[in-house]
Amino acid sequence: MTGSITRVDHLVVAADSLEQGIAWCESTLFVTPAPGGEHPLMGTHNLLLKIETPQFTRAYLEIIAIDPQAADPRRKRWFDLDDPQLRAAIKEQPRLIHFVASCERAAVASSALDSMGIDRGPQLAAQRETKYGPLKWKISVRDDGQRLYYGCLPTLIEWDGAHPAESLPDSGLKLLSLTATHPRPDDLFMAYRAIHLEQVGIDAGPPNLCARLMTPLGEVTLDSQGL
Repeated sequence: MTGSITRVDHLVVAADSLEQGIAWCESTLFVTPAPGGEHPLMGTHNLLLKIETPQFTRAYLEIIAIDPQAADPRRKRWFDLDDPQLRAAIKEQPRLIHFVASCERAAVASSALDSMGIDRGPQLAAQRETKYGPLKWKISVRDDGQRLYYGCLPTLIEWDGAHPAESLPDSGLKLLSLTATHPRPDDLFMAYRAIHLEQVGIDAGPPNLCARLMTPLGEVTLDSQGL
C-alpha cells in the first residue's frame, strides 16, 4: 500500500428507527441531522451530519437504521445490524457502534488484512441517489455482516467520484478525536498499520470506541461501550 492514504470517513451510530435517531441527535448533540437516503442493497436508510476538521477532512456522522419499507436484502446487513444483542441495545437508545475508513485502493487494504488472517469481507458495489446526483462507492462487507474487534476495526470504503460530505451543510459539529480501546491493542495496532490508518488512537482495556465531538453547547463524548 505504498503511498496510499486511509482516513476516517464516517462514524456509524445505529438507531432503532430514524425518528428515534433524530430525537437522540437533538438531545445529545444539540443539532438536527440532514436527510440521507436509502440503501436498497442492505435494506437500510440514514441521516447525515458533517463533522469535518482539518485533521478529519470530509468526515461525517451517519445515523443508520433498518428501513421498515425496504425489501428483505436476503443477506446479513452491514455493521451487525441484524445482531440480536445490538438490536436490543439500540432499541433503548442509539449508540456509536463503528467507523468507516476511506481508502484510495480499498481492495489492496483488504488484501493487507487478509495477509494477517483478518477477513474484512469482499468489496461490494453500492450507490444511492441524491438531489446532487448519484453517490457510488465500494465497501467491504462480510457475508455474516460482522464489524470485527467490537467495531474498532473499520469497514473499508472507496468512493467513486462525489463524496457525501461535499454537499452536507455545516452542522455545528466537529470531530476532535477517535480512540479505539481493545484487550488486544497490539493486534489492532498491526491491523491499522497494515491499512495505513494513523488518525485513530489505540488504548488497552475493555472494548470501546470513543469519539469526542465539539457541539454548539460544548464537548460531547460518544462511546460504544463494547457493543
